[in-house]
Order: sequence, then C-alpha cells, then structure tokens
Amino acid sequence: MDYPEGKLPPTYDVAENELPYQIRLALWQTAFGLQKVDGLSPSEYMVELAYENIEGKKGYDAIYREISDYHREAHVDANTVEADIVSLRIAELLAEDHFRLSPSTLLGIHRHLFTDVFPEEIPVGKFRTVNITKKEPVLDGDTAQYSSHFMIQDTLAYDFEKEQNFSYSGLTNEQKVLHAMAFLADIWQVHPFREGNTRTVAVFGIQYLRKLGFHIDNSLFSEHAAYFRNALVLYHYQGEKQNKRFLIHFFENLLLGKKHVLSDEEMHANE
Repeated sequence: MDYPEGKLPPTYDVAENELPYQIRLALWQTAFGLQKVDGLSPSEYMVELAYENIEGKKGYDAIYREISDYHREAHVDANTVEADIVSLRIAELLAEDHFRLSPSTLLGIHRHLFTDVFPEEIPVGKFRTVNITKKEPVLDGDTAQYSSHFMIQDTLAYDFEKEQNFSYSGLTNEQKVLHAMAFLADIWQVHPFREGNTRTVAVFGIQYLRKLGFHIDNSLFSEHAAYFRNALVLYHYQGEKQNKRFLIHFFENLLLGKKHVLSDEEMHANE
C-alpha cells in the first residue's frame, strides 16, 4: 500500500484471531449456556448469526450491527436483548487470549458484557454501593450472604494478592483444581456487582483457568450453567444446607475429565 507523502504506515498490525470451527462452536455454546444462569434464552436470529461467525462468514462487529437492527425492528423484549448481546460479548471475550489477574479485569469484563444492556439504575463496570440479597430456591428461599458493599474493594484486594502470591508449583492436578476453584468461589461470594456477577466470574474464571494451563470442557458451562451457580450458593452458604461437594464435582468434571453426575434434583434435595 502506498501512503501519502509525510504519512508513515502503522507500526502495529491488527491482531487477527482465527480460531478453528470446533473452538468457535464451543465458545458460543458456553456463551448461550451461561444465559441460563438468569433464566434467559437467545433469539433464534442470534443463534443463526452465531453460526455464521462459527463458520467464519461474519465478524463480531457485523453481528452486533445486525442483531441490534433486528432488536429495533422486531421490538424484542429486554430479556431476549440481554441474552443476545451478552452472549455475543462473552463469545468475543473468550475468543481472546489476553488476561491479567487483577480486580480491574473483573471490572473490565463486567463493563464489556453489560454496557447498554442493564437499565440506567444498575451500574456497569463499577462495584455495587448497596447491600444485596436474593431468595435462592436451592436454599428453600433463604439468601446467600454476600460481602458488605463497604468491604468489596478490600476483600477483593486481599483475595487477589493472596492468589498472586500463591505458587501452583509442585501441586498435583487435583490440588491445583481445588485451589483455583476456592479462589473463584471466593470472588463470586463477594458479589461485587449489582447484577451479572455469575456470568462475569464465569468468563473471568475460564480465562484464568486457561492461563493456568488447564484444558476446559466448555460443555459444562453450556449444559450445566444453572447447576454451576447453585453449587456456588451451596459452597458458601452459612447453614445446614452448606455443601461443597457439588462445586467440587463440577470443577473435577470441568478440568480433570471426571464424570460425576451433575444432578439438579440431588442438589435441590440436599440436606
């Protein structure tokens, strides 16, 4: 390419991220599956566009423009809009290989996933400034205890510093899995955001586990996203229904190739 006089060519090339078909498929399945955490489902048109991306026919920007036009023209409800846009953004983030172990990464993921998705009264890319509760069916209507909003930054700073100083060297794969699981469960328990915590932590967790060198069975998030969230609830619950076994089984299947039966019925019958 010829450049006008006095104009220099760019010194950096645009990074092209060409992933194989099966990896793109797995990432989109994970993105769609994670919407089930909040009982959301993508539109049929979003699924069609996803396959065009999987087949290498369309990039994320083109899909975003097309799905946004579809939402306006078809007057799609807010839940479907959220499922479509957040799925697209999860697939986009998981296609990248950039990760930094820092609370700012959590903030950046949340901002990317939910900008212009949540209503104005829900902060995006910012830690919550109110305390929150949520009635959990898996706890028979009781709520998990999340961090006080006053303690979010200090708690995350402590958890991240401890993880940054931790050495996985010399550990067995089973020990590595249990430690990484506990770290991610602790981050989730803080619930730093007003909404969108589980999807944000899931994306963060997938990126971190890949950085640690784990091979991830993405089908676990696509097929058992609701189980994953309920297992986190039971892991940190301060009461008789506390049970760490369900989350351990999920992570052993996710990272170690084990075949535990992940039963929602068993989880809800947990004593």
